[in-house]
Amino acid sequence: MLLLFLTVAAVLLAFCITTGGTADRSNVTITKTDGDTHEGYVDVTGGRVWFRIDGADSTETPLLVLHGGPGASHDYLEPLAALADERPVVFYDQLGCGNSDRPDDPALWTVERYVAEVGEVRDALGLSRVHLLGQSWGGALAVEYVLSAQSEGVESLILSAPLLDADRWVADQRANLAAFPDETQEAVRKAEATGDFDSPEYQDAMAAYYARHVCRMDPWPECLNRTFEKISLPVYLGMWGPSEFTCTGTLQEFSVTDRLAEVPVLVLFTCGEHDEAPPATMAYYQSLVPGSELTVFKGASHEHHLEETEAYLAAVREFMHRVNAAP
Repeated sequence: MLLLFLTVAAVLLAFCITTGGTADRSNVTITKTDGDTHEGYVDVTGGRVWFRIDGADSTETPLLVLHGGPGASHDYLEPLAALADERPVVFYDQLGCGNSDRPDDPALWTVERYVAEVGEVRDALGLSRVHLLGQSWGGALAVEYVLSAQSEGVESLILSAPLLDADRWVADQRANLAAFPDETQEAVRKAEATGDFDSPEYQDAMAAYYARHVCRMDPWPECLNRTFEKISLPVYLGMWGPSEFTCTGTLQEFSVTDRLAEVPVLVLFTCGEHDEAPPATMAYYQSLVPGSELTVFKGASHEHHLEETEAYLAAVREFMHRVNAAP
């Protein structure tokens, strides 16, 4: 047991040195080490969250990845691990999601607690400097985090198809739905009216919607299927609601639109041409953030990092290079 403790301590100390931080090792349990890839758990408010660090030996500013959902897992973002050839890439599953603890406590599914969780993960892993990448709901989490007086050490934000206003998100999905055949729209209306979201008609409607606006690949990548298999319905229902088209959860009043001008770091927005977060909405958000950039991936949708992986990684890599090279 003493040897195991010393090994874990050495791994964590090495990681803290490479990232320039000081970890609270009492909150971290390492469960697996494979070269410069480390996995384990961090104690946070409400339970333990699972994390993985790829490229932990690098001395460049780490990339901390915030997954979407709410209620999804890190799995569908695994292609971002390719960036670990230059810097540490840190994934974690938010509490209630994926490989993390799944407590039966709806009071935990709030923006405020998830914002605090980002800070707890950073502190535990010694991530004093980070680039912060948030996809979909993860983008909401990233922006709220830096606007909550916790931007110290955050060098940039990469916001991939972010949810930044619940009302606008719903309006965009309604606009997307209006382009589908009447029977598809009727299946959604009927499910929302009756609460029967398990009907074959609704499932077919959502499959068609996802194939156009969530991921246009056929078949879907294995990592995306894994995320859908792990989806935490209690978190999704508690924070969002019964469908992409209706928000009844704790995010119902969520909006950071009127505070985007206060974001204190450089920002890269990304989206797909057919995204749930459409180019017009992303361009509007970009106009509110001084000095921000927008990259739109032609022919792609919400999971544009999967549909156009090479171009997406190149855009993110080049953006972080420019941020780190700036005075």
